[in-house]
Amino acid sequence: MSEAQYTVVIAEDEELLLTNLVNKIETLDVGFTVSGKSQTGVQALDLIKVLKPDLLITDIRMPLMDGLELIKEVKEHFPLTQFIITSGFSDFEYAKAGITLGVSDYLLKPVDPEELKKSLLKIKTKLHAEQQNYESIFNPAATRNSPAAIAELLKNYFVENYHQDINLNLIAQNMNYSSSYLTKIFCQQYDCTPSKYLISLRIQKAQQLLSHHPEYSIRQVGEAVGYEDQGYFSRIFKKQT
Repeated sequence: MSEAQYTVVIAEDEELLLTNLVNKIETLDVGFTVSGKSQTGVQALDLIKVLKPDLLITDIRMPLMDGLELIKEVKEHFPLTQFIITSGFSDFEYAKAGITLGVSDYLLKPVDPEELKKSLLKIKTKLHAEQQNYESIFNPAATRNSPAAIAELLKNYFVENYHQDINLNLIAQNMNYSSSYLTKIFCQQYDCTPSKYLISLRIQKAQQLLSHHPEYSIRQVGEAVGYEDQGYFSRIFKKQT
């Protein structure tokens, strides 16, 4: 199997910095392809809903929607997206809030190519490890099954592994599918997207834990059902219940 090319959407309101960052990623050639770019958070969110990238690189300060708001929105729809924040030195304290959102790295502008390379390689290692975990189940041979059987395979995987990170992009990639096609056949079978199914399953499991194990903290319950970020788990739980 050839080496995966992971996709990136970049949100940066300064056009020169945006172009420069795209060029740096392409020049580094470490397995990431820029699939979309935007100068506002709102436009970036619209792009992400269509492109479903593996990674979002976003500036902190942008018109209409800032970087942290954008990350919160993306996590709600695509919880396994990776994130890098870029910002000026004066925003460092503000940018630290990204840590609670599960941001992989914080890079000062102008972005140093070597620092960017380190960040991308770290994320690539994580994504590659996840991809290898899927290869035994989700591979080109699995595509010989009917769409309904593939959807059932995905559902069963969710049921058995809901407490772990599950990356739909990588699952689709292993089967030489697009994530949108995999989402389509899942929706046809179960009348909801894979992301919504997984969230519903996790919240159901969390409710069971809360009912039967009152000694568990909110953090412990969240981690047990696949949410390492307590704040994010609390938001999702309240929205679902």
